Amino acid sequence: MTATSFYRTVITSLLFPLILSIPGYSALRHRSTSTASVEHQRAASPLVQNSSERNYVIGDGDLLAINVWNEPDFKQSLPVRPDGKITLPLIGAVQAAGKTPSQLEKTIETKLEAYIHNPNVAVMVLTINSRKFNILGRVAKPGSYPLSGNVTVLDAIAEAGGFTPFAKVTRIYILRQNPGGGDTRIRFNYKAIIKGKHQGQNIFLQPQDTVVVP
Repeated sequence: MTATSFYRTVITSLLFPLILSIPGYSALRHRSTSTASVEHQRAASPLVQNSSERNYVIGDGDLLAINVWNEPDFKQSLPVRPDGKITLPLIGAVQAAGKTPSQLEKTIETKLEAYIHNPNVAVMVLTINSRKFNILGRVAKPGSYPLSGNVTVLDAIAEAGGFTPFAKVTRIYILRQNPGGGDTRIRFNYKAIIKGKHQGQNIFLQPQDTVVVP
C-alpha cells in the first residue's frame, strides 16, 4: 500500500462516523433507499413492462387492469363506468376517463398513501371500447365499430359488409365532431377512389366519426 492510499484510508475511517452523525443524513439515506426500492418494484411489475401506448387517453367503457405491488386484494380488471369512474377498495370512486394510464397510476397512488406505505400502482388498458366509429345508411351491417389502429373510410365500409343495392356511392360523407361544437362534413366518392382518383378522401377515421352512405 502506498503512503497516499494509507492516508486516504485513515482519513475516510475518521470522517465516516462524523458524516453518519450529521442530523438528517440517516433520513435522507432512508428516503433515497425507499425511492430506489419503489423504482425497482415498478420496473419489475409485469403490467408496467407489458403496458403500451402510455399516452392513450382512457375513455368510458375501456377495460382496465389495476395492480398494486404486493397488495393482491387490489389486483383486478374492471371497466370504466359511463360516468368515467372506477371503484377501488379503501379509496372508492376514482375518475379514470380523460387520464392516461400514467396519470391514473399517480392519482391512485396519491389516494392510497393514507393506507399503504409507498404504494406502487400499475394500470394497463386491456380492451379499448371507447374509441369507436359509426357507419350508417345503405351498408350491410350499419352500427358502431371499435376504432383500433388506423382505419380508413374504405376499411370502415368493408367492415360494415359493403354496400346494399341503391347505395349512392359517389355521395358518401363523413361527419366529424368539431371541438367547439357542431360537425364538419367530409366528402368521399367511392367510385373515384377505386379508380385511383382523389385518394386524399380516403382519410383515417377519428373517434366518434360517422360514415354516412345515402
